[in-house]
Amino acid sequence: MPAKDYPFYLKSTVIMFGLVLLVYIFSQLADVFVPIAYSLFIAILLNPLCNKFEGWKIPKVLSIALTLLIASIAIAGLFYFLSTQIIQFGDSLPMLQKKLAAISVTTQQWVATTFGYTVQKQNILIKEAMDNSHALLGSTLGSVVGVLGLVFIIPVYVFLVLYYKTLLLNFFYEVFSEENSKRVAEVLKETKVAIQSYIIGLLIEMMIVAAMNSVALVLLGVKYGILIGVIGAILNLVPYLGGIIAIALPVLMATVTKDGYGTQLGVIIAYMVIQFIDNNVLVPRIVSSKVQINALMSIIVVLLGNMLWGLSGMFLSIPFVAVLKIIFDRIDGLKPWGKLLGDTIPVHHKGDIWGRRKKVVH
Repeated sequence: MPAKDYPFYLKSTVIMFGLVLLVYIFSQLADVFVPIAYSLFIAILLNPLCNKFEGWKIPKVLSIALTLLIASIAIAGLFYFLSTQIIQFGDSLPMLQKKLAAISVTTQQWVATTFGYTVQKQNILIKEAMDNSHALLGSTLGSVVGVLGLVFIIPVYVFLVLYYKTLLLNFFYEVFSEENSKRVAEVLKETKVAIQSYIIGLLIEMMIVAAMNSVALVLLGVKYGILIGVIGAILNLVPYLGGIIAIALPVLMATVTKDGYGTQLGVIIAYMVIQFIDNNVLVPRIVSSKVQINALMSIIVVLLGNMLWGLSGMFLSIPFVAVLKIIFDRIDGLKPWGKLLGDTIPVHHKGDIWGRRKKVVH
C-alpha cells in the first residue's frame, strides 16, 4: 500500500510541534541533560588517553581512574595558580576600594558640574540600578552554584561513560538496520573527531589569548596583569558578554591604580589588537576550522543555547550543532540543512533571484 502524501502545511505543523515539544523537554530537564552533555564531551576528549593506558595492559577501571586523575591534576593546577594570584589581589583590596571610592566621588562631581545632574539624583539612579540588578545577580549566583554542583557529579558521569562506552556504541549500531552500519560508523567517528578537535582548539586558543593578554598588561604596567590576563582569556570563551568584561577588568584596574588615562588607552588598543588576532587568525584556524560551522549559524545557535540552558548552553551549542551537521551530511533528505550550517559558500546561486541567470556549479 503506497504511503499517503500529506500536504505541506500539515507536515510542517507536525514538525514544528515536535521541535517545540523537544525544546520544552530539554528546557525542563536541564538539570539532568546539562551534566550528561558535559560528561559526554569530556569523555570523548579523554578517551584517547584512556585507550592508551588500556593499550599498556592496564586494567580498564584503573585506566579510567588514571585518566580522571591526570585531568583533575591539570584543572587543580589552574585553580591553584588563580588562587595564589587572587590572594595577592585580596591583600591590596582595601587600597583599591579606597581609590575607587575617590574616583567615584570625582566622577559624580564632574557629572554634576558638566550636566547639572546633582549628586543626590545620581545616588538615587545608582540605587535604582542596584535594586534592578538583584534579579540578575541572583541568576548569576544560581549559575555559579549550578556549575559547582556539576564539578562533583560530572566526574562520576565521565567515569561511567568511559566504562560503558562499548555498550553505548553497540547500542547505536544495533538500533539501526545492518545496511546502515557503515554510515553509523562514519557518523560516530566524525563526531568523536569533531568534538575532540573543537575542545582542544578552544583550550589552545585560551592559552594563546591568556599569554597575549598577560604580556600586554605586564608591559603596560597594569597591576595583577597575569591574573587579569588569564581571567580575560577564560571569559573570552563566553561569547559577547565575556569579551566585554575581559576588557573592562584591566581598564578598571588601571583606573584605580594609575594616574591619567594613558594606560587605559594602551589597554584598549592592546586588547583590540588581541581580539583582531583572535577573531581573524586563532578562531578560524584553530577552532572554527575544526567544527566547520559558519559565523551566522554560530551566532544564532549560541543565542538559542543561552536561552535554553544559559551559560552552559552557550558552551555546548557549537559542538552540539557540529554533531547535527555530521548527521545531516549523511542523510539525503537533510543534506540541505547540513550545507546551511557549514562554512562552504557556493560560487554561484541557483535560480534567478538577482535578476540574471546564474550557472549552477555542482
